[in-house]
Amino acid sequence: MAKSHIQNNIRTLRFHHQEMTQQQLADLVGVTRQTIVAIEKGNYSPSLELAFRIARIFKLPLEEVFTFVDEQE
Repeated sequence: MAKSHIQNNIRTLRFHHQEMTQQQLADLVGVTRQTIVAIEKGNYSPSLELAFRIARIFKLPLEEVFTFVDEQE
């Protein structure tokens, strides 16, 4: 059975984007800070719309912010 998950670079991108806080990012994309925390930790996969909003904040293509990982057991 295949396991899959989404990895992201949000924490690193925030750091390199004038050390943006989780709250600042949350405010810019219209979610709570807790949502950003959960996405960063990999506990929550964002909707496609939210993923695009986050990528747009960093002026990067979606694939440079999020990576789909499909692992075979």
